[in-house]
Amino acid sequence: GDHLKVCSQTYTCCTQEMEERYSQLSKHDFRNAVVELSNHLQTMFSSRYKKFDEFFKELLENAEKSLNDMFVRTYGRLYMQNSELFKDLFVELKRYYVGGNVNLEEMLNDFWARLLERMFRLVNPQYHFTDEYLECVSKYTEQLKPFGDVPRKLKLQVTRAFVAARTFAQGLAVARDVVSKVSAVNPTPQGTQALLKMMYCPHCRGLTSVKPCYNYCFNVMRGCLANQGDLDAEWNIFMGSMLLVAERLEGPFNIESVMDPIDVKISDAIMNMQENSMQVSQKVFQGCGQPKTLAQGRTARSVSEGGFSARFRPYNPEERPTTAAGTSLDRLVTDVKEKLKQAKKFWSSLPGNICNDEKISVGTVNENECWNGSAKSRYDFAVTGNGLASQVNNPEVEVDITKPDMVIRRQIMVLRVMTNKLKNAYSGNDVDFIDVSEESSGEESGSGCEFQQCSPEFEFNATEVTGNSNKSDKKVNTSAAPSSGLSQAALFLSILVLAMQRQWR
Repeated sequence: GDHLKVCSQTYTCCTQEMEERYSQLSKHDFRNAVVELSNHLQTMFSSRYKKFDEFFKELLENAEKSLNDMFVRTYGRLYMQNSELFKDLFVELKRYYVGGNVNLEEMLNDFWARLLERMFRLVNPQYHFTDEYLECVSKYTEQLKPFGDVPRKLKLQVTRAFVAARTFAQGLAVARDVVSKVSAVNPTPQGTQALLKMMYCPHCRGLTSVKPCYNYCFNVMRGCLANQGDLDAEWNIFMGSMLLVAERLEGPFNIESVMDPIDVKISDAIMNMQENSMQVSQKVFQGCGQPKTLAQGRTARSVSEGGFSARFRPYNPEERPTTAAGTSLDRLVTDVKEKLKQAKKFWSSLPGNICNDEKISVGTVNENECWNGSAKSRYDFAVTGNGLASQVNNPEVEVDITKPDMVIRRQIMVLRVMTNKLKNAYSGNDVDFIDVSEESSGEESGSGCEFQQCSPEFEFNATEVTGNSNKSDKKVNTSAAPSSGLSQAALFLSILVLAMQRQWR
């Protein structure tokens, strides 16, 4: 066996070509095992994101249809002449949900101000109002409360519900993308050697049915998945934040309970304005001045064409459109909460799950009948911990702990940003939209950094993202890094930070 590079130098069944083929096979088996375990998780997040997204969009469509049908039946042509006001409301709500730059509070304030202007004309058809006069009227919206307490309550409900719904859906999409990127593992040359030694070198000794010892497999996998292990802490915090927002969706921030009766709530506001129209008009006239009276013929025509005396009849729940996406928000949330709990600690348990795969590891419980890396015997080394720093004492895989994987460091940052947004959404605060469609693709992890110094991690406070470099506990050997390499690394990091700031702005 003196012609072999990795497997035993004693008598062997393998040629050099066979060892090379086994090396490729071990890498292929390892990648497949990681992808197979990750695919289930990725598919779960992908399908739940699709279901939630479909539900929220259909919920908006149904709410708009319900309001339109109800108002057409009640006001007929009068509503049709002013329908763009309500259409604009739903356009802005949809635009906010899909990631538009919409300030919900300002948008809803504008809706009620525009509705007051329209109604003020309708309840005072005998007067002529200029645009300047109506602008003055809208300034009294907060003071007069012509629509009662409906605008205040609805603004609070809509803002919280939409922020929670949009952020939760984004969280599912981010989880899907993180799993996709991190599961594309490209083992280092040292990792590939360790995999070959564990999985196929026993074949070269004629031990084709002997499986690796469990602790031996654990050390190899933790070495090959060292960077993925570092993802676990941030991933668990992220899963916890998703569960908290899920509870909000079930309770006070339930978008279904807000949007389903929105037509009735707006009709209540309109009726409140009708009932208090005289008092509201008097106060406006005192503040904005007495408007000019229309000519007698025009007044009669305005009253007959625009009189706003209709009242809403009770809306039969049976007439409502069928439930969005054929399900309810409660059922969707209950289902996804269970999946989120199961997804916790996925990355720290990944090495063990791979070792439990019968294609790769333990075939016997007898500790003396397994492959320990050199013979069919007991494995005596202790199991190393999870994460990059723990691999400094890994007896099976040589891991350079000064070179963290760039792709995984970036995914840790993605999770931190999203966790921050989830925490804000849980508190009812609006958050910026992350466009997951702009995420770059085709990146592979596991091969270490291409430059002499790797990208530092980034820290985030509660309100904004800031890039603070964390100095490594272990110094990089700068003598091996020429000045041109360092300048390239600095340039690369600058471009990376700028790109990330642009992406999450």
